[in-house]
Amino acid sequence: MKVLVLGGTEFVGRAVVEEALGLGWDVTVFNRGSNEPPAGVTALRGDRTAPGGLAALERGEWDVVVDTWSWAASAVRDSASLLAERAGHYVYVSSRSVYAEPLPFGADESAPVVAASADDDDDSDYARNKAGAELAAVAAFGDRALLARAGLIIGPYENVGRLPWWLTRIARGGPVLAPGPADLGLQYVDARDLAVWCLRAAERGIGGAFNVVSPPGFVTMRELLDTCVKVTGADAELRWIEAEKILAAGVTPWIQLPIWLVGEDYDFMHGGDVSKAMAAGLRLRPLAETVADSWAWLQSIGGQAPLRPDRPQKGIDPAVEARLLAG
Repeated sequence: MKVLVLGGTEFVGRAVVEEALGLGWDVTVFNRGSNEPPAGVTALRGDRTAPGGLAALERGEWDVVVDTWSWAASAVRDSASLLAERAGHYVYVSSRSVYAEPLPFGADESAPVVAASADDDDDSDYARNKAGAELAAVAAFGDRALLARAGLIIGPYENVGRLPWWLTRIARGGPVLAPGPADLGLQYVDARDLAVWCLRAAERGIGGAFNVVSPPGFVTMRELLDTCVKVTGADAELRWIEAEKILAAGVTPWIQLPIWLVGEDYDFMHGGDVSKAMAAGLRLRPLAETVADSWAWLQSIGGQAPLRPDRPQKGIDPAVEARLLAG
């Protein structure tokens, strides 16, 4: 199989490249060259947002294209239309953020999505970016377009700052604010499991939209944080504090306490029906493996994870955490 990865050097794209190489596929990456591509790939250069920026893609044929673009949908429109006659399948790594709010717990892929356009040049609205890009992929590839609606993505190379923040905070040791309830069920996907599923599904000619995350309640908040304590070997004491007290202190879920959500936001992010993806072969590695590999990667780069410039800094103010821990 010949695969073209648009991007391929940071988080999800890098996982796609590494998993494709592991499968023995012929891998080409296309990006601006800001980061060094993994060894063993053919590297093409270009800027999708610049006039003539797709020139390097005007030649060549591929079995599968994988696109992780998160900004204005028009970039996906242009790349997908350019490649439609020379590629077999187009995998767009989308997001469950495309669904219109409120999204009830248990919603599947038939839920309404936000209004969007494949011709949108405005990249300020993440949900609309992703929804418009889905439209662009389908317009060019029809049922040869696979829309992988991921939710929370974690694993090595994470550049969003969610699991890395918990790991580094717990590694510092001492009392750690743990947001309750401890048995809160979580839904996520390891970037590597997402990558393998996308590649194998495309290889089998599967198209359409899929929620590509673990089943609801795959792990709990307690299991996640306990695993972080175990993996880091830290002298950390998790102190579980009820959600009402945390919210009353003005703490923002998801941003200041990554992964943790409440109310309708929780239903939206941690309550998706994933039976369609599971039936189509999605397989999930144990939480302990994801956390251990993420910690090993963090240590290998000095303990400070990279952060995408378009995402907010994660983590609670230490002074606020201290006040909550003090009661």
